[in-house]
Amino acid sequence: MRKYALLALLVVLLAGCRSGVSESSHSAIDWIDFVKWDGVEYQGIHTGILADQSAIGQKIGNVTFKVADHITNPAYKTKNGDAAFHEKGTGLYAVKGHPDLLAIKDEQAINGYNLYFSTKTTEYQWHFKNVPIEKVTRVVIYQDGREMGRELAGEEVKTFLKLLTTSEEVDNFISDTTKGAPLYYEVVLYTNEPVAYKYGLQFDGTTYYWHPWDTAILSNKIEPYLVKNK
Repeated sequence: MRKYALLALLVVLLAGCRSGVSESSHSAIDWIDFVKWDGVEYQGIHTGILADQSAIGQKIGNVTFKVADHITNPAYKTKNGDAAFHEKGTGLYAVKGHPDLLAIKDEQAINGYNLYFSTKTTEYQWHFKNVPIEKVTRVVIYQDGREMGRELAGEEVKTFLKLLTTSEEVDNFISDTTKGAPLYYEVVLYTNEPVAYKYGLQFDGTTYYWHPWDTAILSNKIEPYLVKNK
């Protein structure tokens, strides 16, 4: 009798182990923003936007499967038409003259589209250190998601860019949230490229700061450029 009791206990333990393996192998996945098309994975350009809608080419296909919220197995192999966060049926568009890019329409995005780059043919190249400062001709600043931004031109552009490039990196910076959440701005730098550079900038009531790579503090001289034209 004792022999059978031990055998039953062993069966229960083994079942528990299998259950543990199953749960751990089917856990939530922190997906990156990607689309797979024509055998190539494209990843979202989070520091860039479409510079002009005239660069949008023909529709090349549709998303066929949204993996987030549906796939929990980390061993899942992505297929053509898969997208991390876009719903089935979402249109995919070519970008004229740039086969390494594709666009997805998004009414919430500045200029109406999100851009993705081919991980097969290029590396991420839209960090602030990659910006050709001498080619920036136009700067538009948006505050807290407002549709209309303030546009800088001429000497304003040069002065504003100097303030960005002379910001000072700091270690262990802690934003002051005693007065509430910081104000958030989006700064868009336009060149002659199809991708305009986009970076976030914040103000906590005392300090202006942003994250060109590591956290950097901006001069308070930037304040006049962040106030919308009346």
